[in-house]
Amino acid sequence: MEEAANPRRSWPAGARFGTWTAPDGWALRRMDWPHGGPGEARGSLLFANGRGDFIEKYLEAGDHWHRRGWNVAAFDWRGQGGSIGPGFAFESFDVLVDDLAALLADWRADTPGPHVAIGHSMGGHLLLRTLVERAPALDAAVLVAPMIDVNSAPTPAWLAPAIASTMCRLGLGPRPMWRSPPGAHAFGSQRQRNLTGSSERYEDEQYWWAKEPGWNLGAPSWAWMRAAFRSAAAAFTPGKLKRATLPVLLLAAAHDRLVSLKEIARAAKLLPAAELEVFDEAAHEILRDADPIRLAAFARIDTFLDAHVR
Repeated sequence: MEEAANPRRSWPAGARFGTWTAPDGWALRRMDWPHGGPGEARGSLLFANGRGDFIEKYLEAGDHWHRRGWNVAAFDWRGQGGSIGPGFAFESFDVLVDDLAALLADWRADTPGPHVAIGHSMGGHLLLRTLVERAPALDAAVLVAPMIDVNSAPTPAWLAPAIASTMCRLGLGPRPMWRSPPGAHAFGSQRQRNLTGSSERYEDEQYWWAKEPGWNLGAPSWAWMRAAFRSAAAAFTPGKLKRATLPVLLLAAAHDRLVSLKEIARAAKLLPAAELEVFDEAAHEILRDADPIRLAAFARIDTFLDAHVR
């Protein structure tokens, strides 16, 4: 009997990979995976991944939602994965918000409802910005370890933005914030402990990097970090967060080293229809963590969508 393909390391049967063109002409790589089971689809779900991620890194998550009856869509952000393109210089998150708002509008027009969007980390930041600034016609949203703000520890939160801005003024904006030494991406490294407790899922990323070395972006640049601080400070004020009136579920890791749990909790209190779930043992990539954590997270998302999306 032929061994079943690893859903984390193989493209799903029935999924279509193509290109979506942003309003300014930039080509973004996109996957559409229509519901193929009996009966009507549950609805349509779009997933927005984090900085340095790519569609394949969350194929297992897509498989879960697809088996739950959703039409699943995902994409690579401008400047990463299969959407890197020539001459991209990161200066602001604004263009990414423009991309997401336009993509959501096109996707919604082409797919049956109800429509929900899920964003992880930077994708959660950009999805929340789009909710408060553009009010897309979504029925619900889920933010997984969203980067409401960066966890700059041990650098104080009041000082970190000034450091990033100073480095950019010195002309160092395009440079990575650090150089990873040999072995820095191995299982057991600090990077691995920050991201996931699952050795298999951590190694999946290495598998796809071996196939597509250009997808490994390395450390964020100083310009990216400055843009992250500026975006968070401007977009997530109390007045703006109160604009997002749709049901929103926020999932957070209690000891996340990359994003601020304090800011996630603050946003959950200010969003008019938000729910917050904190996972005590999770690392940053909650949906790619060890099975007890990730399965509990998927169950929480499923319960939330079943309650709020008809």
